[in-house]
Amino acid sequence: MSLNLIKLAVGCESIKEFKGWVAERLAVAKQSGAPLHHTHVTRMVPKRDAELLDGGSIYWVIKGEIAVRQKLVAIEPFRDSSGINRCRLRMQPKVFSVSPRPLRPFQGWRYLAMSDAPPDLGRAAASIEAMPEPMRRELRELGLL
Repeated sequence: MSLNLIKLAVGCESIKEFKGWVAERLAVAKQSGAPLHHTHVTRMVPKRDAELLDGGSIYWVIKGEIAVRQKLVAIEPFRDSSGINRCRLRMQPKVFSVSPRPLRPFQGWRYLAMSDAPPDLGRAAASIEAMPEPMRRELRELGLL
């Protein structure tokens, strides 16, 4: 059975900014000849990696809301130059907008069961992403999104 991760996109103000970060990292990877994946390094290695790689995604929290997800493609434990164990999470570069859901801050990452994951927005994603962030949040709070 598949499992997901949930992680804070610290310092990110909007979905548009998050997509810009991903595009910037892909441009750097392309110039260096590295694989075209979005990569995030974390300290802890997920123990349930087989479940995560069986169709799981990373759901990103932006400004207190679960807002987007990316499909996980690899989990690579490694030791950095200081000798500290780390984990490289590789994701497909495509970013899927999901039905926004509020979430309080937390440290690190958490597991997220498939049954608890918000659904993708699908065709409505482009028009919702084009809205100014305060308007989108207010519509969500009113139950209109």
